[in-house]
Amino acid sequence: MSGEALYERYKDALKRGHVASLRGRPDEALDAYAEASTIAPDRPTPHTSAGTALMRGRRPAEALRHYDVALRLAPRDEAALLGRAQALTELGRRPEAADAFDGLAEIRATDGMLADAVDAARRGLELAEGRDRRRTLERLIARLRTSEPGEPGRLALERALLVLEGTAMTATLPPAGAGAASDVDLVPEPAPGGTEVADVDVPPARRSALDRDLPPDASPEELTWLVEVALDKRNPADAVERLLDLAAADLRLGHANAAMDACYAALSLEPDHVVLHLALVQLYEEKGWSALATEKLELLERLVSLGEDAAGADLVTAARAGRA
Repeated sequence: MSGEALYERYKDALKRGHVASLRGRPDEALDAYAEASTIAPDRPTPHTSAGTALMRGRRPAEALRHYDVALRLAPRDEAALLGRAQALTELGRRPEAADAFDGLAEIRATDGMLADAVDAARRGLELAEGRDRRRTLERLIARLRTSEPGEPGRLALERALLVLEGTAMTATLPPAGAGAASDVDLVPEPAPGGTEVADVDVPPARRSALDRDLPPDASPEELTWLVEVALDKRNPADAVERLLDLAAADLRLGHANAAMDACYAALSLEPDHVVLHLALVQLYEEKGWSALATEKLELLERLVSLGEDAAGADLVTAARAGRA
């Protein structure tokens, strides 16, 4: 069989594997990827793809073996490096996972992918605190700042700064119950004179970004499923709306960190979505990170002033007025 015919068989096997994986048929996907690896034993992609399918099926130990094979074939394969780091995280092997993210950050930085490098270094620091790891993240942040990053870069900076500054900011906040919002205590304090904050007549324009019309029994699990349905249907706009619903539900349960993760996921689909940015401003305020909330809002004001989104500009103006 000619080389061209073999390559077509290889591509067909990979395609069948991808389709089966996306449709939730991991065993069928693994068979197809095994066929692809037999046809092209020197290529890492079948093993990386098999690892991804196994991670979707919550089988990280098996996925890790496939990622290791892929990395023996291609030590700089970013997808395999990321998959390995995620599998180690799922297995609770935090120091090894942090080392894997460190390696991924180094490769991404060398390749000029500074925003992605900052994200990888941040995740390593989250998993295992260390002076050298913190200094590496600080150096990458400095490089990214000077590169005039676009929106993905700004998001990477925000997430990294939250990790670097979160401990220091938390130490300066009053304890929960003394007026500070915590990740598990988001109930508003009574206003002076005994008036509940919820009873204050809030102007319609100041409706918060995460004040969503959700059923009282809406669960994060159900909303996550709706996000996946929207993504499967290739409907990013609907996926963003469902992610906003998910963030609102998480916040209602007192899970501000999970709500931020939902917003970041949505921004990867629509980076210029004004309501998503305002939702992050709200979440930063809930966490007590006023400086970051102010910086975010000022940046958003500059962005909307450059465009033709009058409705978005009105929302930002209302948010600014509400914080005055």
